[in-house]
Amino acid sequence: MSLDPKHLAALAEILRLGSFEAAADSLGLTQSAVSQRLKALEDSFGSVLVERASPCRGTAAGLRLAAHADAVALMEANLARTLGLDDQATESPRRIRLAVNADSLATWLPAALDSSAQYSFELLVDDESVSADRLRRGEVMAALTTQAKPVRGCDVVALGALRYVATASPGFLRRWLALGPTPEALAQAPMLQFSAHDDLQHNWLAQHVRPGLRPPVHLVPSTTGFLGATVAGLGWSLNPLGLAAPYLAEGKLVALLPNSHYDRPLYWQVSRIVSPALSQITARLRRHAKKALEPLGGQRL
Repeated sequence: MSLDPKHLAALAEILRLGSFEAAADSLGLTQSAVSQRLKALEDSFGSVLVERASPCRGTAAGLRLAAHADAVALMEANLARTLGLDDQATESPRRIRLAVNADSLATWLPAALDSSAQYSFELLVDDESVSADRLRRGEVMAALTTQAKPVRGCDVVALGALRYVATASPGFLRRWLALGPTPEALAQAPMLQFSAHDDLQHNWLAQHVRPGLRPPVHLVPSTTGFLGATVAGLGWSLNPLGLAAPYLAEGKLVALLPNSHYDRPLYWQVSRIVSPALSQITARLRRHAKKALEPLGGQRL
């Protein structure tokens, strides 16, 4: 199957910007022209690639095809640089789609990303325990994940462990854990959870208190909101130590148990076909992770 690069560009812009109108403005085309290019691509591919909604969303096939287009553009740009054929003054940024976890995005990751403007990052936030699935589906070029085993067709780099601490507000402790964080009390005390995939709190309970506890849960899908809800006393939770430390120092949060931190291992998995083109990004991540994360090896999940 031969895929027209102009048709792929139209698909990628629709999904990146969320509408045909915005894609047309970006490409310097009419909306009709963008629609025609997408229709031609869908006809040749034999599948619907874009869900016509507000914003537009890619189908599984559409997301994979757009990621393929971005990967091809990245590899071509890398080849041109290698051969000295590119013009750095006029070259447009290359889009890089990455699956990352919210806690890394809220702590160490932004400083680790390349700020030279040669890349345009599209960060898809997912729980680190499931972000590798986006790699398997071909939707992203690389992902931060807890999975040490390489996804098929990917290289894996061990980065380190993000350290968490179980905390609650003083008022929450007085109300729910007045006799201490016993298994009986923690089975009743409300707990925060980032998403249905978030297993941090349950893993901490199993490791430090008792396996199998199922306390009532509040779902709070925001890193800052998660921390804020803990400070407000909505529930107890695990937060990255770097974010919780100031609140611990001020007495707005209290650790549930002394010396009960929880280290979450992080690995960088990158599609092998684009790994050379992303070598600079990988190197930056490794350097920053070495300073920001704990060494791996102390805990198995």
